[in-house]
Amino acid sequence: MYETLMKEEMKPWRDLLLVHKFAVDEIQTKLSILDEEFRNIHDYNPIEHIRYRVKKPNSITEKLERLGLEPTVENAKNHIFDIAGIRIICTFIADIYSVVELLSKQHDLKIVAIKDYIKNPKANGYKSLHLHVEYPVFLSSGTVPTRVEIQIRTIAMDFWASIEHKIYYKYREKAPTSIQKQLKECAELISDLDDRMYELKQSINDLDLN
Repeated sequence: MYETLMKEEMKPWRDLLLVHKFAVDEIQTKLSILDEEFRNIHDYNPIEHIRYRVKKPNSITEKLERLGLEPTVENAKNHIFDIAGIRIICTFIADIYSVVELLSKQHDLKIVAIKDYIKNPKANGYKSLHLHVEYPVFLSSGTVPTRVEIQIRTIAMDFWASIEHKIYYKYREKAPTSIQKQLKECAELISDLDDRMYELKQSINDLDLN
């Protein structure tokens, strides 16, 4: 009886995560096609690599609790827009905006919101471009519009974000001021590196033209 009850309680969560997995699978196919097209047809590919994930139920409920909301499937649907996540890593900042343009041309992929932390970095120095998109998942019971968060960043931005996340997790959101200051300084150095590497690329392109 207890096992049956547990299965019944978990079914809505299972269904929620499954739909988000389907959305990620579909968008993954689109991105894989673009990636392969650029690698084989064009001279330059703006995509370095792509990662995918779907949050676990405990991660979703923890986030709902941090937001002061009841940990229910309904609240997850209405308030958590990064249950499914895709991260696209590019070489240069210009590539990020090229990828956004490519995604905006996908007729069945609706861009709901854009959070540009490249033009407007977070206070801690974090840079990335976040797209909240809605994708129609076709099930036997009908179409389910599903939210997916797509993060697009450079290799350098991804390196910084990965280190920052490890520190953030270690200190449980309360890193010492000195650590926060150093992270901010590193973010500025990485931003400068991104700019200089792009300038180098442009210089090489100019030499090739001559």
